[in-house]
This record gives sequence, structure tokens and C-alpha cells, in this order.
Amino acid sequence: MTTTPLNQLGAADAARRLARRELRAVDLMQACLERIADREPLLRAFVHLDADAALAAARALDAGPVRGPLHGLPLGVKDLFDTHDMPTACGSPIYADPAQRSRSDAAAVALCRAAGAVVVGKTVTTEFATFEAGPTRNPHALDRTPGGSSSGSAAAVADCMLPLAFGTQTAASIVRPAAYCGVVGFKPSFGRVQRAGMKLLSESLDTVGGFARSVDDVALLVSVLTGDALSPSADAAPAGLRIGLFRGPQWALVDHDTEQLWERVIGRAAALAVAGVSTSEVATPSGFDGLVALQSQLMAFEATRSLAHERFHHADRLSRKLTQLLDTGLAVSGTAHNANLIAARQWQRRIDTLFERHDVLIAPSASGEAGLASEGTGDPVFGRAWTLLGLPCLHLPLGVGAHGLPIGLQLVGRPNGDAMLLHMGAWLHPRLKD
Repeated sequence: MTTTPLNQLGAADAARRLARRELRAVDLMQACLERIADREPLLRAFVHLDADAALAAARALDAGPVRGPLHGLPLGVKDLFDTHDMPTACGSPIYADPAQRSRSDAAAVALCRAAGAVVVGKTVTTEFATFEAGPTRNPHALDRTPGGSSSGSAAAVADCMLPLAFGTQTAASIVRPAAYCGVVGFKPSFGRVQRAGMKLLSESLDTVGGFARSVDDVALLVSVLTGDALSPSADAAPAGLRIGLFRGPQWALVDHDTEQLWERVIGRAAALAVAGVSTSEVATPSGFDGLVALQSQLMAFEATRSLAHERFHHADRLSRKLTQLLDTGLAVSGTAHNANLIAARQWQRRIDTLFERHDVLIAPSASGEAGLASEGTGDPVFGRAWTLLGLPCLHLPLGVGAHGLPIGLQLVGRPNGDAMLLHMGAWLHPRLKD
């Protein structure tokens, strides 16, 4: 009988063992730290690591009462969130001085610590969560990108360095890294998670979420961040579940691997029907193809405001890619931005029509396997519209492509239908994957 190495335990499984005192937090932490020590020189998923503090915190948890649902779980924090005991660099040389520390934790970090999580370190983000890649590599192939901007978090969870890690999404920065690294990534509905203490890029778009290796695991993290009582089940099908297959206006960009995966999902419709689940194709609403450009303009305009200090005082330390984004934003007038906001709100009200006949949509997460790291972090086009609409999105890893790298699809839920989406995802995942 084989025993799963402790660093490979899922978050929900480990949490149950820790709560019953069948597992010591210090042993779980030591296993994760040993994995980090072995793999970090290759993956470079962390920008800051404090092994001694993590072990001390784990020992303290073992010596006291169970703190909460995340008791003793190692957690990675994307390097956009303030932490009172670790520096926050936001992926930029401007804030690279390790002596620079916040006096407090970001709200999301504080909630997780209060629930018993132990922050192991800060995971790599792209520069201010934009497009300039950090040093992190894909754990499945070191010459491939892990995606962006939540690069380090996705890679660390995929490589079993950690069971849980934070991500943020402004365009596709949770869904795409999850797709490339082969983990579950969840972007909640816009506004469900507090952003206090997080470096903002776009006021209208930025959303806090996370990564895990199963839907149950990510639901555990999300339950702490949102206050929702989440218990997704892989056993019971949501009654009368109606699945919409949404290729979308960017379908021409998907590669052969994703096309084959899509056909495989369609081919399982008969088996799903036995459980009372229906599947049908969804037509792209008129004008939907314009949402990518709308999201891009909103993001660029708001980035120029969010990064005003950095643009005015440290322009020479910004990357070419970020400078181009800010220049694009400067070319958008306030009047045009206001019109864009009105258009986005109109679409957010209109999008309910997509769910009149469907409870959840299945859509591409990315074009296919992760590209070469030398070519950047990949195209966020498959996430932009859903982020603009504020909808909850759940990436499910479902197989591998021609090069043996992960591929998958995302589930998109109704506005503020986060709990139901996670339940649907937990049930669908084992029935759709290889």
C-alpha cells in the first residue's frame, strides 16, 4: 500500500487530517519546504521565502487549538498583496528592496491567516500584473511559460510545492496560468473578495481568486475569502444541469489539441444525459466579439491611473511592454472611458440572456498548450470578455496536448453564482477529464 507524500496532499484532505490531529502542521510544512528546496532553483516560483518563520508558525499551530478551516495549510501569496512580515515588490524593480514592508496584511491574507493558513512566501507575478514575464518556468517543461500574471502561484501549486496559492485576474491571469500549468484555477464573481491591501491595476476588473489541484481544494480557499459555505460534491449531479458549449468569437485561435478536447467533451454528452444533464451549443450574442477590445481599453485607461506614481517618478524602470500599455491608456479620454464603463454595465445586464437556457457555459481557457517562455506569457484573449462581465470562471485541467503539456477548458457561471459553479465543476471534472 503506497502512501501519498505529504507535499502532494490536496488542501481539503490535508485540512481534515490536520483538524483531527492525524497530521502535524510542522510535518506538512517540512514536506513542502523540502519540495521547494529541491525544485525552486529550476522553477523560480518565489520572490520571497521564509522557511524558518513558516516552520515556527506551523509548530505554534500544532501546540494550540485548531484555528479554522485552513489550519496548518501552507499558502503562497501572489506578490501583489501586502504582508506585514514580507516585502511586496509587485514584480517590479521599483520595489525590489527587501527592506520595504507593509505595516499590515492585505484583507485576503489576513482572512486566511485568521483561518489557520501559514504564508510560506510571496509568489512571482509579472510586472504589476501586466505582460512583462517574471523568471518562473512551467513545471511540466522548463522552456515553457507558466502563463501570467499569476505565474509563481500556478507553478508552485502544480509542482506540489504548496496546496494553495492566491491569484488575481484582470484579463486572464488566473485561468491562463491554471491552463498552462494543469491546475484548477478559480476567479470569483467581481467584487466577491475584498481587495484592500492589494496593488490595483484596474478598478473595474481586478478580481482575487486562487489555485489548487482540485475543485474541492480551491473551494476551501474561496470559502474563507468570501464567507460562503461551500461543499461541492463530485457525487451528486446538480439537478437538471444544462451545459452550454460556447466556442466564442475567438474560436479560430484554438489549436488542434483544444479542438480535439472539445470534440471529446461533446462526445460525452450521451453519458451525461443518463445523469439528467443536457448539453447544447450556444450561439455568440451579437456584438460579443467587441468585448475583448472594450476590456483592453478599460484596463489600459485604469492602469495609467493606478500606476500614476510609478509612471511619473520611475518611468525609466518600467518595461517596454508596460510603457506601451500605459501609452495606450493615455490615448483614451475620460469621456471615452466613461462611455466604455456604460457599455460594460449594459453588457453585464444583458449577459443574463446567455443563461436563460443554460446553467453553466464551457469555453476555451487558452488556445492550447503553454508556449515557449521566450515568447512571453501567452494571449489573454479567452479571458478578457468574461472578466469584463464580472462572471465566475473555473478552469478544469482535462488532459494533455501533443507535447505532453496540460490542456483544459473553463466553466463560466451566472453572475454571483459562484457556489453553484463550484458544485457543477466538482461533479463535471472527473467526468470530462482523461
